[in-house]
Amino acid sequence: MKKAYLVLGDGTVFEGVRFGADGNTLGELVFTTGMCGYIETLTDPSYYGQIVMQTFPLIGNYGIIEDDFEGECCVKGYVVREWCDTPSNFRCQYDLDTFLKQRGIVGLYGIDTRSVTRLIREHGVMNAVICDEVPADLTPIQDYIIQDAVKSVTTKEKYIVPAKGEKKYAVTLLDYGAKRNIIRELAQRGCEVTVLPASASAEEILRGNPDGIMLSNGPGDPAENVYEIEQLRKLLGKKPIFGICLGHQLLGLADGGQTIKLKYGHRGVNQPVREIGGTRTYITSQNHGYAVVADSVKHGVQSYINANDGTCEGIDYPDYGAFSVQFHPEVCSGPKDTEYIFDRFIAMMGGTENA
Repeated sequence: MKKAYLVLGDGTVFEGVRFGADGNTLGELVFTTGMCGYIETLTDPSYYGQIVMQTFPLIGNYGIIEDDFEGECCVKGYVVREWCDTPSNFRCQYDLDTFLKQRGIVGLYGIDTRSVTRLIREHGVMNAVICDEVPADLTPIQDYIIQDAVKSVTTKEKYIVPAKGEKKYAVTLLDYGAKRNIIRELAQRGCEVTVLPASASAEEILRGNPDGIMLSNGPGDPAENVYEIEQLRKLLGKKPIFGICLGHQLLGLADGGQTIKLKYGHRGVNQPVREIGGTRTYITSQNHGYAVVADSVKHGVQSYINANDGTCEGIDYPDYGAFSVQFHPEVCSGPKDTEYIFDRFIAMMGGTENA
């Protein structure tokens, strides 16, 4: 066992024990409250540039299962209270420590994650470093900024995923850091999915004549993506559009809206979302640090609201045949309450529903 430290930007120090890869690492420290789904968390590109801390006290008990990967591992570091070195699951291929070592991800366990979470909830998201020696100068920690996030995680080349069974629709997915299950949900509904890099132009997208356009999740500050926002402005009203997470934020910005950074974000599988104008409250999976200011969007109508803090969770654009949600209806690790939203997109492409 090798001792190491988690040092926060305000100088607070927590002592722990290393696992995973050796070395020091610097990133934005965030916490996620999921009781399961650590595989999906570690392989979600939306965590690019961040040190991820799990609030659930035991992580790794069912090992690593590569079929459950959502993408490439992009986290800067991983912090847990306790990790299980003897996982037990019939699908398990290897353990969490091996996963982190293979990908060069620095891990730390034995940390009082409850205390760290309380601190972040009071102060807000902070940068942090995992290191062998506590630094005297905190300036590099405080100055860290996540940059070029989407550019770093998007696909480098176009590729096509065939529909499961009969092809009913052609969907173009703009990959801002897409989780694989978005593609799976579309494919199993009869969609052939053409995945394009975030750098694709509106003209290139429309040349493919898709039945609908899907905007994926992704990392970083949405307002940083000036080029991508401009392309979405050109696409509004041309084809049915469905956005998730970062895609939701970019669509709001494309319609003249604003986004704000949340104090500590929404990350986990237990975020309550209330349907505006309806009677349902859904339990959703989320992973984001920014939110759309609903009343700043010019042509949008808010469709969902977070029952905890009142932030915007969805917007409909009836003038454009588009809609978006902040939460993840495609989530593999649950809950699956909102999978029906994909069916709404299918109905829009079929001409049987308007946004």
